[in-house]
Amino acid sequence: MNCISIDDEKLARTIIKTLCDETDGLQLIGEFPNAMQAIKFLNEHDVDLIFLDIHMPDFTGFDFVKTLKNPPSIVLTTSDPKFAIEAFQYECIVDYLLKPIKANRFKMAVEKAKKQQLIANKVAENKAESKLENDFYINIDRRLIKIDIPSIYLVEAKGDYIHIKTEDKNYTVHSTLKKIEEKLPESLFLKIHRSYIINLKKIIDIEDNSVLIKKDVIPVSRSKRPELMKRLDLL
Repeated sequence: MNCISIDDEKLARTIIKTLCDETDGLQLIGEFPNAMQAIKFLNEHDVDLIFLDIHMPDFTGFDFVKTLKNPPSIVLTTSDPKFAIEAFQYECIVDYLLKPIKANRFKMAVEKAKKQQLIANKVAENKAESKLENDFYINIDRRLIKIDIPSIYLVEAKGDYIHIKTEDKNYTVHSTLKKIEEKLPESLFLKIHRSYIINLKKIIDIEDNSVLIKKDVIPVSRSKRPELMKRLDLL
């Protein structure tokens, strides 16, 4: 689990760094004297946990939390206990540490953050599985036809239309590749070219910059090949 600390006091940041170094599975990847510097960092890096001081000049810890669209787990660090009730109105705030921070209390906070992350990951997995089980409908000649998502092995864009190829039948629909990509679970499908989305479970063979699915040989763009290889279960 990686983390950052935000505190205008140098000594406080040093203490957090020492505690992080002493905690297994926790890596401090940044420390910042103010929220604005941290925001710039978060725009470019993924962080699992933030140790955040409440009292900072110009921009309080709560102000900072409100700016985050998808906040990671946050542990507040402060010498003032009176904000505890307000703190737990935010789902992302997992603990509230009073300064001076004790090592055992710090480790308890980290364990809470780890548990929250495990729960969040499990929820995301369940959503992906739920999405995989769902069908969607396409409109052809004023008829609504149900498409079984796992049966799709290839989606191809051609002009203003897309061709959906399934185990049983092929369909041509007036739509965009982007629109159907939003309906397909990321765990099963991958866009490997600007004109093609494939079902990863249906791949028969891969050679150079192409994949074989059924009888279709599909090109793989250079930018998508690393992601494709990453997603495959290689021995």
